[in-house]
Amino acid sequence: MDKRQAIGSWLSGPQAAAEELMGADFGYRGERLGLPKEGPGSIAPVGRRIVAVLVDWMLCLLIAYGLLSGGGPTSAGNWALVVFGTMSLLLVGTLGITPGKRLLGLRVVSVHGGRLTFPRAALRTLLLVLFIPAVVWDRDSRGLHDRFAQAVQVRM
Repeated sequence: MDKRQAIGSWLSGPQAAAEELMGADFGYRGERLGLPKEGPGSIAPVGRRIVAVLVDWMLCLLIAYGLLSGGGPTSAGNWALVVFGTMSLLLVGTLGITPGKRLLGLRVVSVHGGRLTFPRAALRTLLLVLFIPAVVWDRDSRGLHDRFAQAVQVRM
């Protein structure tokens, strides 16, 4: 390997280097799960998922500030977390969507196909509220909260 190959592999990242130099084939995101590459049913893009969570969080802050905190901005954040957890548990556990996900055309489904069961939605919500598992992703860009709950966020 000459210097140009080494620099090129460093710039393109470890996945591209492994594919080019070692002949590894990682495929597209969601291929291991049997999902299509593009269109409905494919893995949701990370940017849309982040925006959906932000929309949900702003909605929960608004509800917490207006209805639960008594007008106090300091306690609104704590109440917003309770509202966020409740909303996520009830809506993902029954419909597979939240308002933010619906707005951006996303939904949460089981990796085995179909709706996510309520106990798995409860586990997913608990880990999502803890936040740390949500920012650790796998090769398919699924957070640990989705992996442990055997869930995946897809496009509608």
